[in-house]
Amino acid sequence: MPIKRRYHVRKALLKQLTQKVVEKFGETTGELLEGAIEVMELGEGREIILVDGKVLLFRLSDEIFPTLKSLDRIPLKRVVVDMGAIPHVTNGADIMAPGVVSADEEITLGEGVVIVDERHNKPIAVGQALVPGAKMRGPKGKVIKNLHYVGDEIWQLQAKS
Repeated sequence: MPIKRRYHVRKALLKQLTQKVVEKFGETTGELLEGAIEVMELGEGREIILVDGKVLLFRLSDEIFPTLKSLDRIPLKRVVVDMGAIPHVTNGADIMAPGVVSADEEITLGEGVVIVDERHNKPIAVGQALVPGAKMRGPKGKVIKNLHYVGDEIWQLQAKS
């Protein structure tokens, strides 16, 4: 994965970033951005945000999402998929309605969600809702855009940090 640029965040930008994170994930998440904050630009509107060298968040087209390994500190609403969908999701496929076992009814259009497997309830991907949570179970169609999954480039960066 080519890194275009890596830089430390200055105070003014850190204040904006902290404000965005607090607005999106709640008051308690503001304290996560304490320490040395760096941004790695990957191109195509993708950035990774590191705190003290650890991958914590990623940004796509100005939307911020937690990485899979930071979900214990930044909770997202859950979507459970059946075991048949797991190989496809972990290869980067978007989540289709027939694979959804259950979804949080309060999920809104465009919201970040965590995709978990039905057997172990382990997070396997972070995605963006394409439909509200109440409409995710159905006979056909894409319901979640897969943004970050086990084994992708962000996951591999986390393994190194």
